[in-house]
Amino acid sequence: MKSTQRRPSLVVTTGGKGVVAHAGARLLCDLADRLGLTDALSAAMAPTKRRQRGHDRGQVLVDLAVALADGATAISDLRVLANQPALFGEVASVPTAWRTLDAIDEAALGRIDSARAQARRRAWAAGMDPGFYVIDIDGTLVGSHSEKEGAAPTYKHGFGFYPLLAYLDATGEPLAGLLRPGNAGSGTAADHTRVLDLALAQLPVDPHTKEVIVRTDSAALSHEFLEACRERGCRFVVGHALTAEVARVVVQAPESRWIAAISADGMDEREGAEVAEVTDLVDLSAWPEGTRLIARREEPHPGAQLTFTDIDGRRYQVFLTDHPERDVPFLEALYRGRGRCECAIRDAKDTGLANLPSAEFSINQAWLALVLVAGDLLAWTKGICLRGELAQAEPKRLRFALLHAAGLIVRSARRLTLRIAAGWAWADDLVAAFGRLPGWSLVTT
Repeated sequence: MKSTQRRPSLVVTTGGKGVVAHAGARLLCDLADRLGLTDALSAAMAPTKRRQRGHDRGQVLVDLAVALADGATAISDLRVLANQPALFGEVASVPTAWRTLDAIDEAALGRIDSARAQARRRAWAAGMDPGFYVIDIDGTLVGSHSEKEGAAPTYKHGFGFYPLLAYLDATGEPLAGLLRPGNAGSGTAADHTRVLDLALAQLPVDPHTKEVIVRTDSAALSHEFLEACRERGCRFVVGHALTAEVARVVVQAPESRWIAAISADGMDEREGAEVAEVTDLVDLSAWPEGTRLIARREEPHPGAQLTFTDIDGRRYQVFLTDHPERDVPFLEALYRGRGRCECAIRDAKDTGLANLPSAEFSINQAWLALVLVAGDLLAWTKGICLRGELAQAEPKRLRFALLHAAGLIVRSARRLTLRIAAGWAWADDLVAAFGRLPGWSLVTT
């Protein structure tokens, strides 16, 4: 049988001029500039630099964050940007990037947080303000294959770190992150309170004048943390363990109390799932005034493994809240939305969190700060510059469709033009995204 050529024959050489890869990543650079993030980080890092010459360390941080958003897994991946000066300008070398991260101490981290908060205010002024504020706090395990400073055995019998993270549910913005040893406690109230304070400092709204809800799983359930939420003017929605006492109350609750649960969007009833308020059937006097206990029962999905807490073939779940809303199905749907935080953390691991680069704890904490900046840039890009399905896309999808697009740099009449590759399916989306960048005037507001 005679074979047929399925692809055109190629002769591969070097020497292409004006051709650039990762053209869409320039969108993130421009967004950081337009929102004032680059200038704010430059001011934050200025005290760490002893000499005037050399690379601006705030610019170095932005370039590293853009590289992380673009899929970098190591500091050396910064070379992807550095090797394309026509597209990204003068980018620092890898050793310079290392020195910049090494210069970040606790004081610098605080200034970086302030720079992020300033840029967030401008991003919200440009259209990111969701009008509904739910802060999710959750921890995740990050493995380590070497004995890095602070790495320790984890509760899942692994070895590494146990960072605690906070996200704004409506926009997917990472608000705060605290790097902790792998043996840190899951329910350490002091750590949760610290992350909450860092997250609230990022919000352009005051929880005493706008409703802010803090949502966590049962690991964070403690009197100290709930009181901290109350002191800061936040509502709480926190998981509660299904203890024997609570299970007895929930199972014996009158059938008349149970009403149909609703879907996450609140549009439809959720088949096989019901909710009930059992506040008056338990003693909640030790918890903050106004605390309520909400229960949910549902039929396990096909193939699910039942446990000893799954009674009468149903799966039960309970949580505490001090929210005054009388619509119990709404409150249960609100708590169930906590699963989106797990998706956000998964995306963070795909944006540098899974690869802490250094043996030094302080550099890894600085790396985590850059992971948050990268997450901000991706969230702001989707919320401000994109429309349609790309506005909801995960980082991997954005890289495939937009950030890694190829283009051609053309110089004409003292003007540089970036031409996205003809025929690229998302070329129009990328061009439109550049057109939606906030105006420079936003930086001075």
